[in-house]
Amino acid sequence: MIKAKLETENETYNCIGTVLAKRGCWSFLKGGFLLNSPSNSSTIFFHNSDGKDVDIDIASQSLQPFTQHQWRINQQYIINTKRKRAVTVHVSDPNGRKLQGASVFVEQISKDFPIGSAIAKTILGNIPYQNWFLKRFNAAVFENELKWYATEPHEGSVNYTISDQMMQFVRANKIIARGHNIFWEDPKYNPAWVLNLTGTQLRSAVNSRIQSLMNQYKTEFIHWDISNEMLHFDFYEQRLGPNATFHFFEAAHESDPLATLFMNDFNVVETCSDVNSSVDAYISRIRELRQYGVFMDGIGLEGHFTIPNLPLIRAILDKLATLDLPVWLTEIDISNTLDHDTQAIYLEQVLREGFSHPSVNGIMLWTALHPYGCYQMCLTDNDFNNLPSGDVVDKLLQEWQTSSVQGITDEHGSHSFYGFLGEYRIRVEYRNKTINSTFSLCRGEETKHVPVTL
Repeated sequence: MIKAKLETENETYNCIGTVLAKRGCWSFLKGGFLLNSPSNSSTIFFHNSDGKDVDIDIASQSLQPFTQHQWRINQQYIINTKRKRAVTVHVSDPNGRKLQGASVFVEQISKDFPIGSAIAKTILGNIPYQNWFLKRFNAAVFENELKWYATEPHEGSVNYTISDQMMQFVRANKIIARGHNIFWEDPKYNPAWVLNLTGTQLRSAVNSRIQSLMNQYKTEFIHWDISNEMLHFDFYEQRLGPNATFHFFEAAHESDPLATLFMNDFNVVETCSDVNSSVDAYISRIRELRQYGVFMDGIGLEGHFTIPNLPLIRAILDKLATLDLPVWLTEIDISNTLDHDTQAIYLEQVLREGFSHPSVNGIMLWTALHPYGCYQMCLTDNDFNNLPSGDVVDKLLQEWQTSSVQGITDEHGSHSFYGFLGEYRIRVEYRNKTINSTFSLCRGEETKHVPVTL
């Protein structure tokens, strides 16, 4: 593991990029940094992360500077080209004659890009919380209620009552949900009774867990986090062998073949200092699974940030994008070691970076609300008054939705606009006639043409 470090006359940045290099061949290291203060002299060092002496050759080096204004302009360009699309509405009569002067009204009724939040059992029966959530989000993930220790705290005593009620809330409100998680490789988050099982007993227990969960929720969740945080922990592989994870993926796919199967881990985009979860360690793990016949469907990046390094985030996302798999930011929050205003500033930076990267297919916030607060960051207080982070989310949700479009068709019987991807309702009025219709705006390079006949 070769690590890049930056030193200025004022500060040291211990990690600005890594690569898992192989002896005798070239490896691509991509990273980035943001200087906290002006610097007259900066040096980038490349060194072996374990401290051993190695000979390193560097070729084709490139250092590209950006101002924050240039960075934001680039983000907006990507949003305009990847998250939006041009639309032209054509209005004609039944004989195909174009109608000039028709009034066109267009409203976005749903968004293509999922932005959601974790929810907990605290949302059940809590109408103010439900209303606050549904006003904002089109996706959900159960914070803890689907985990093994929650559904089977005692061996053989499986109880899906709470998760069933939460799924009813999801269904009733037509939102999508991620399945989090089937297994957790960290032993402290497994049921206590599982820790004492022998190999044969454990194998039987995990098979029962998979079958029970899939029988209960087949086709209900769009994703499954199969073996959570497997880059950092290996509880099951220690006990069941190196192909245990392969079995988990295989069994889940057989039971719920239309669900997208995810790896999910922390410190992949948050930092490059964690050698367990560098971008190349993530890619290497996916390749290992492929050798067993597992073709991973999705890349889950938790995103528990303290101070985000946006150029590093983009570099890592760019490298993961070469796998051509959907990427989700699955548990975004900002550390509670920072005050609310600072949390909000950093949250906006992370959300803009995620939404503007074309390989990111969805963003989930880790902000389930409890009487005591949230895991690290809340969007609202217990009276559902927004905190600064909640204001940021509301601002961006508004910014990333097409405002109501009103226009008059021109001499060609047409009216054009740019809209965010999603579902739309359209109403056209001409003299004493009105027609209502809907259309979908999905990703594409070409203008979407919507014909309307009055």
